[in-house]
Amino acid sequence: MAANLKLDDLGNIAGFVGAALVDADSGMTLSTLGGGAINMEVAAAGNADVVRAKRRVANSLGLTDVVEDILLTLSKQYHLIRPLEGNKDLFLYVVLDRNHANLALARHELKSFEKTLEFK
Repeated sequence: MAANLKLDDLGNIAGFVGAALVDADSGMTLSTLGGGAINMEVAAAGNADVVRAKRRVANSLGLTDVVEDILLTLSKQYHLIRPLEGNKDLFLYVVLDRNHANLALARHELKSFEKTLEFK
């Protein structure tokens, strides 16, 4: 399943630092944008481990609910992980500067952006 991999619109999120579209099984990035001092490929691979671990825990607990997003809060950054509704094998990973980001708005914008991805 291929996707329209343009992440450019994510760059408009307040506090944007970097973004990646990631294969959850392999941890490989399909597309990246920005990142600055953050190696998005390395971060994406590590966060694929987080997604897989969270799914294992949810499965072990017998949860039938869906993970909408995972948030890592650092002193200077927010790291948002959003498994895609349209393709469970992929997730969006976004890094935001905490001093300039609005977390609630960023989550909303990420959810809206997901709907623009086209899978074939």
